[in-house]
Amino acid sequence: MLSAIVLAAGLSKRMNGTNKLLLPYKNKTVIATVVQNILDGGIEEVIVVTGHEEDKIKHALKDFPVHFTYNHDYTKGITTSIQQGIMHATGDGYMICLSDMVLITPKEYATLKDAFTKHLELNKKCICIPVYKNEKGNPVIFSSFYKEAILKHEDMEGCKNIVLQNKENIDRVDIDTDHILTDMDSQDDYKKLNK
Repeated sequence: MLSAIVLAAGLSKRMNGTNKLLLPYKNKTVIATVVQNILDGGIEEVIVVTGHEEDKIKHALKDFPVHFTYNHDYTKGITTSIQQGIMHATGDGYMICLSDMVLITPKEYATLKDAFTKHLELNKKCICIPVYKNEKGNPVIFSSFYKEAILKHEDMEGCKNIVLQNKENIDRVDIDTDHILTDMDSQDDYKKLNK
């Protein structure tokens, strides 16, 4: 089983005081669009890590079959949210999902899940990374072999160092679109995605 860790705790610092996850996108909020796509991709366990505006995030997802966990340390960096999610995950792998990547389709999540399942049978230490035209994107999937390493990780900007230290275990998964590279950090990004 694969667990999706949806990182929804951040402050949206570059959005001028607006929580980007609660902005409308195609008849839903940004966060609801992302979570719906993950669920429709067949991911069995979805854990949403909250922090900033926790109640509003929960309300936006009130009709979804997801688990919530609150990260008290969310202001310290994204790694704390990854750690918080992994503490509650029960899967054989952890798909680390950025909650503003609205373009990733259910089919693309399913492709990543299937690739991880195949690679895990061959290598219990596998790390699956989606790639578009040789450029690495998100979400990255870590096998549960890395649970302790991630929980002890001290770099607050994510788990890139764990990836770099385990290059021999990386499996690249080719994706046909740039969806895996497209997030939404600014008002300009949001406008482009809504065109």
